[in-house]
Amino acid sequence: MILRTPLVPMPGADRVWLKLENLQPIGSFKIRGASCAIDRLSPEQRAQGVVTASAGNMAQGVALAAKRYGVTATIIAPDTAPKTKLEAIARLGGRIISVPFDRWWKTLEDRAYPGVTGAFIHPVEDDDVMAGNGTIANEILEDLPDVEQILVPWGGGGLSCGIARALEARGAKARVRVIACEVATAAPLTASFAAGRATSIDRIPSFVDGIGGKSVLPRMFDLARRHVDGTIVAPLDEVKAAVRLLLERVRIVAEGAGATPIACLRQALPKKTVCIVSGGNIDLSVLREFLGSATD
Repeated sequence: MILRTPLVPMPGADRVWLKLENLQPIGSFKIRGASCAIDRLSPEQRAQGVVTASAGNMAQGVALAAKRYGVTATIIAPDTAPKTKLEAIARLGGRIISVPFDRWWKTLEDRAYPGVTGAFIHPVEDDDVMAGNGTIANEILEDLPDVEQILVPWGGGGLSCGIARALEARGAKARVRVIACEVATAAPLTASFAAGRATSIDRIPSFVDGIGGKSVLPRMFDLARRHVDGTIVAPLDEVKAAVRLLLERVRIVAEGAGATPIACLRQALPKKTVCIVSGGNIDLSVLREFLGSATD
């Protein structure tokens, strides 16, 4: 069910490779963490069903992994979630409860939603989820042993910290920088690093829906301070340009979050770099708008 995704050179960019997690069965790396977490539940826990809070990609991973075990998956989704992701969740048999963004964020903090039972699979905080995400680092080290830095979209931190912890387990973290990539409309980790504590920001909703929360969860901030080597913030227009660039040069469809590391390349150190293209679940209407604007 989980693919070993290809690591391909980025055309026109010296010493840059793309880790194409958008090619996973659900179009996102989230299948790794979701499957690992659900696999490690006891049979009795799984029998009660599983629950997650997700804007779409983690929800799809949880729904697919639950379907494999024949158990129910309940998804608490923000009412801002894109249509393409909600439709994919429904196709996989997930039961969707749509709530306002702030109520959805509280579900992440509480690890529960009133009236819903089942094992809660946290999309970022669970150690098993991060362990599943960390398999990306193992594949990168096998395919590009002398990698020097990895640019990772920062959503909640489960991907960045999972990759960094896997590098440490392989004895490679001392020589491989892990850089968290954010978009200027919502960059809570950069603000939290500046403040020295997990802090909230004024979030501006945009097409970049897979990353850009209103704050950093306290546990993830503590992990980020130990494992993440810095942040880069990309302007929204440059993320949009990166979506177009990947389609035109690499023939790869990336969602906003997945294109953000490419948008951050200009600000990154000139090292042998892997960009994690975390997902490709972008609404077709948004993609058509981007392609149209390229010819205006």
